[in-house]
Amino acid sequence: MNRIAVPAAGAAAFEERFAASMRATLPGVDGLLGARLLRPQQEGGVYVAVMDFTDREAFAAWMRSESFRAAHGPSEGGAPDDVASGGVEMFETVLSVGA
Repeated sequence: MNRIAVPAAGAAAFEERFAASMRATLPGVDGLLGARLLRPQQEGGVYVAVMDFTDREAFAAWMRSESFRAAHGPSEGGAPDDVASGGVEMFETVLSVGA
């Protein structure tokens, strides 16, 4: 899970570019169970990108993959540096209940 600070003025552009990047780079990633981009309910809030992998090894392999590089390259429409301010915080699952 990543929290991504995005200025309110850049929210629409961020959503478009991030969603396009997810659609282009995530299909077929080994071990990826699903990915979601969550919009804050308050304007100017923090977006959350959630990716579920089968295990830590699958996540690590994705981090080393061409898919990851394509998603995060500045010219490929990944989480765009020009609209994401304040960097990205990363989280991992401690507990999961249910499907």
